[in-house]
Amino acid sequence: MNMIMTIKGKVKFPITLDVGAWIFDDRRIDLDTYFSKEEKQEAAKEEATTASKHWDRSIKEGAVPPRKPPKRYEKAKMLTSTFGIKLEPFLKNAEPDPDATLLIFETNAEEVSIPLEDGYKIIVQFSNKGKPLKEDGPVHILLPEATNFDHPIKNVKAFRVE
Repeated sequence: MNMIMTIKGKVKFPITLDVGAWIFDDRRIDLDTYFSKEEKQEAAKEEATTASKHWDRSIKEGAVPPRKPPKRYEKAKMLTSTFGIKLEPFLKNAEPDPDATLLIFETNAEEVSIPLEDGYKIIVQFSNKGKPLKEDGPVHILLPEATNFDHPIKNVKAFRVE
């Protein structure tokens, strides 16, 4: 299975993506919990608490980068969770032409197109229960708000901007 994908077409910089490296990317999203409202509220609360602690410490001690707690269960989580990543930063780095309006997913069987604006909101799933998507991958596409979470776009081989 080829784990290399491209963003091509009407872009200033065509980009090559290595899907296998995303498991180590800090921007990855745990899809097992991402779409639950409770998880979003908890993450927002944790972020506010961290910012508050950093602010208090910077007032008392001066500016010091925040200390991150050790990641104890990270390895076990990587081996058992389902992960995705937002396409937005990769699409922005490719710099689509101003006249581009569509994002096309090239699959084995067909081409699926969505408005380019929605392309910035999609999540690219690259693992399921800790395993790469070898049978129907290398990635699955989850549309905004996970409207197709149970039936994602599968067998995606490349992204094309038109």
